[in-house]
Amino acid sequence: MNQMTQSAADKRFSFVAWEESLHEQARQLAGSDDFGDPSYLEGLRVLLAAYDRESRLSPAGQDWARGRLLNILRNRPRAQRMWKDHPAILRTEIRRPLFILGIIRTGTTALHHLLSQDPASQVLEYWLATAPQPRPPREQWERHPDYQRAIREIDWMYEGDPSLKAIHLMLPDTAEECLHLLQQSFTDDTFDATATIPSYSAWYAQVDMVPSYARHRDLLKLIGYHTPERRWLLKYPAHLAHLRALLAVYPDACIVHTHRDPCEVMSSACSLLAGFRALYESDVDRAAIARWTLDLWATRMDRYVALRRKCDPQQFFDAHFREILSDPVGVARRVYDHFGLQWTDAAERHLRRWHAENPRGKHGEHVYRAEDFGLDNDMVAERFSKYMRYFNLERSRGG
Repeated sequence: MNQMTQSAADKRFSFVAWEESLHEQARQLAGSDDFGDPSYLEGLRVLLAAYDRESRLSPAGQDWARGRLLNILRNRPRAQRMWKDHPAILRTEIRRPLFILGIIRTGTTALHHLLSQDPASQVLEYWLATAPQPRPPREQWERHPDYQRAIREIDWMYEGDPSLKAIHLMLPDTAEECLHLLQQSFTDDTFDATATIPSYSAWYAQVDMVPSYARHRDLLKLIGYHTPERRWLLKYPAHLAHLRALLAVYPDACIVHTHRDPCEVMSSACSLLAGFRALYESDVDRAAIARWTLDLWATRMDRYVALRRKCDPQQFFDAHFREILSDPVGVARRVYDHFGLQWTDAAERHLRRWHAENPRGKHGEHVYRAEDFGLDNDMVAERFSKYMRYFNLERSRGG
């Protein structure tokens, strides 16, 4: 069955026609009709139109996409109401947040989870990322409806593909990526990572991300309202693509960039994306995903390198994947030394305990075949040549 026929066969409703219904349901769930700055509507409408015209969403994928859109829209008026009722939230400051970024599959998640063990840090827990609100006391989390909903959401993903747990572990109470906060502006990687929507991809690639990061900052203020003294630790590979906007909103950010030979990364990244895409789409074109992923990240890295040349090198710490594997606590210590952060006995104790209790492969090994994606290592190296030269990266023996 060709793409157009498959897409037509799977269509059960029009996303575009459902826009007002989405908003009405969100109003009822949030108890408010204040969605804030209406500029989010541009991204939402581009996305809805792309879902209708281009996506290959299965019936289950349509339901999941619709549910995700509804939750995003529900969160906007909820946040607006809390900011209005408690104006002191937006007067708090976020000082020197620590951001971890890097091409996917370069150790960002491992380093994120390790550094999150420092009691002096605060992270974006999954359940609060998906339902931003002032962080309640820990003993109240399990009884919270939003926490229970996060459990169901994660369970659904892993039931759809159990192998995803070995690729990218998510738990309701552990550190999560920033994607959920950027989704509130409908400017995020997850939309086109989970569906074939090239018109949205083209729009997203050129949109001004400063307003999205401004809302990201205000949502962090909301979540961390009761703990403003704790340093924020954040992570998301897509921050690479938006470094200019990130620094405009967080000019004192401390940025940790993880590195790995792209020839080792691309097939693994494609396998991850294909796994999540399969939860939404009725047929997954692995070769198309590989071409899209390679072009996306190679283009992003060229732009990132051009911007890094103009930045203060002291604002960045570069760590190679093999260092993160061989001496993760040592890398953490060097991150703190580089940025002048306080390294305490409690931090080292917690980090070492977590590392000992969470060896690599604890939740299974990521199994994939590079040949399924048709990527040639010489081609990959050529596309990432500027990046590899700038950071003095060598091709691995396998690459």
